[in-house]
Amino acid sequence: MKRIANLLLLSAFACTPLMAQETDMSSAAQAEELYAAGFDKFRFGGYGEVLANFMDYGINRFRGTQSGNTRDHRNEISIPRFIVAFDYKFNSKWVLGAEIEFEAGGTGSAYEIENTENGEYETEVEKGGEVALEQFHITRLIHPAFNVRAGHIIVPVGLTNEHHEPINFFGTSRPEGETSILPSTWHETGIEFFGTFGKGYARFNYQAQVVAGLNANGFDRNNWVQGGKQGIFETDNFTSPAYVARLNYIGVPGLKVGGSFYYCNNVLANSDKLTEYNAIDGKAPLRIYTADVEYKNKYVTARGNIVYGNLDKSAELTTYNALLSGLSPYTRTTPIAKHAVSYGGEVGFNLRSVCRDNPKVPVIYPFVRYEYYNPQEEVLAPNTADPRNKVSMWTAGLNWYALPNLVVKADYTTRQIGGGNYLSENEFSLAVAYIGWFWSK
Repeated sequence: MKRIANLLLLSAFACTPLMAQETDMSSAAQAEELYAAGFDKFRFGGYGEVLANFMDYGINRFRGTQSGNTRDHRNEISIPRFIVAFDYKFNSKWVLGAEIEFEAGGTGSAYEIENTENGEYETEVEKGGEVALEQFHITRLIHPAFNVRAGHIIVPVGLTNEHHEPINFFGTSRPEGETSILPSTWHETGIEFFGTFGKGYARFNYQAQVVAGLNANGFDRNNWVQGGKQGIFETDNFTSPAYVARLNYIGVPGLKVGGSFYYCNNVLANSDKLTEYNAIDGKAPLRIYTADVEYKNKYVTARGNIVYGNLDKSAELTTYNALLSGLSPYTRTTPIAKHAVSYGGEVGFNLRSVCRDNPKVPVIYPFVRYEYYNPQEEVLAPNTADPRNKVSMWTAGLNWYALPNLVVKADYTTRQIGGGNYLSENEFSLAVAYIGWFWSK
């Protein structure tokens, strides 16, 4: 109850970094912008982040059983992502959109299953630098209330996936709760129907999708279904597609209240090899429910969200995922939970607004964020949950908008592990992030 009270307290406030200055690349927002003719033929842009973390804890809280993580002092610096985005209008009704992601400076590699070698996994290193196609789709604009998009699209499950750009959250990193149990950014191949309807105070936008479902091979103890996102092979399994729906209420200026639902009838059918789960009787449906609220005005920005997931056959999946090949790209860390949960909220205040919008005063948002998440909220017998997966955390910091779409961030995070029964994890972080459409014609 105390955690829920904290969430409600944060969600009672309101706003985001300067609504007029914010660039939103989410599907629903893009639709309205495309109809508003924000460009005639072509536009090019993107977003990116640079992140540094200064931590007082070790690399693995699961190594010890008595106190959790070790006390250590270590620093990291990275480029979490650099995105290049473009839209091209073939004409007023047909639009091509794409985003290419350069992530973490890794190595480009592809996994293959060598069926001629007893179905073993083989990794082929192709080039330096990891490049991923985050979005690639063709949109047919029909009517503001009904449009069609096909290709590689964002799955709008949860607040972070719908608004994943770095301007759209206060912390130096994406909200940890959602991204610990769901893929982020979650993108799959499929078809989407979307639009905006209603007028005045009864205005809504929606998205309905049929996309490639998650692969049960990637489910594990620490991240629930996050690792089940497809894309590591040249083709995705579509035997059991997923059905996604999202509805947002946008009838009050500055307010958005939304919810999403994800359903895959049988995640077993999307596994790498057809025989991996043959001994499991029946199907394994996956359901994910989310709800979120966001309010923005010139003074304050507030966001709150909750994610709840339900996975059938979790005990049986635990048994078989632990037996996956050691050469596979999956962690094989079990047990897998039947239920996972995440909720949180953040609020930031615009200091310039209390100075009568004096242009000499920098646009600075002090903020605070609370999150609770547990990828093992309920584990079925005979397995037991690991309490070190239960995390309650506070983050406080500053966002300085040096330019409307360029932000410098600093924050301090403290995590309570297992209800405070293990050593806490604390870190100070710095980041620089940007987003924008740079050129259009």
